[in-house]
Amino acid sequence: MFDSIISFFEKVDPVIGALIATTFTWLVTALGASLVFFFKTMKRSVLDGMLGFTGGVMVAASFWSLLAPAIAMSDGEGFTKVIPAAVGFGLGALFLFALDKYLPHLHINFKQSETEGVETNWHRTTLLVLAITLHNIPEGLAVGVLFGGVAAGIPEASIAGAVILAIGIGIQNFPEGVAVSMPLRRQGVSRKKSFFYGQLSAIVEPIAGVIGALAVTFFTPILPYALAFAAGAMIFVVVEEVIPETQLDKYTDIATLGFIGGFLVMMTLDVALG
Repeated sequence: MFDSIISFFEKVDPVIGALIATTFTWLVTALGASLVFFFKTMKRSVLDGMLGFTGGVMVAASFWSLLAPAIAMSDGEGFTKVIPAAVGFGLGALFLFALDKYLPHLHINFKQSETEGVETNWHRTTLLVLAITLHNIPEGLAVGVLFGGVAAGIPEASIAGAVILAIGIGIQNFPEGVAVSMPLRRQGVSRKKSFFYGQLSAIVEPIAGVIGALAVTFFTPILPYALAFAAGAMIFVVVEEVIPETQLDKYTDIATLGFIGGFLVMMTLDVALG
């Protein structure tokens, strides 16, 4: 099955491959959001476990799929070899830091008064969607950058690695879709609107994926920086948003075990199949 998927992606243009792969991750988000048609609420323990799982996948992907290849493809030895990854990682974190400070958004389990970013009178629903959208920008970018590396002929960038990353991100996007749609439904939003906003949070992934692939295709030397950039952005999201959201109730142990599970799943996929 996996070999057939790799064979398919080897036959298409890598930029188109990035679009297809990130569309898949968006569709998995929509699948998670679709649970709102069957359930009105979800236990907080389950939601925290899912969010923890999401964080674990993102951290594992940041190293095995992004930072490790970025360091491997950099020239030089010692400090010289790690500079591109270090610079890219820092810039990625600063990019998300800036978005977090200026883009109005509201984390899932927070009160309306705890809205972050510039002051606005936007509806709570919009702010919740924007919070999850912040998660998805670096995820789509990461997949696109890897496909762009394939297009540029970089040995360390492989179709298998890009597909594995897309699968891992797709898996953790399922709970993200649930995490948006369920709270909206609980607040009285209709099922259709809750689903719509849940899937909408990931529509940015195909956009970011194509941008990342095209950028690396035209500017090959930036690939190690771009990979590390995506990793820095994802780690920022995990530490600043995902983990804190799982620590607001009494299910912190469940969230921690979810994190470990997500890390193990992504690490296993990357090492075993990559």
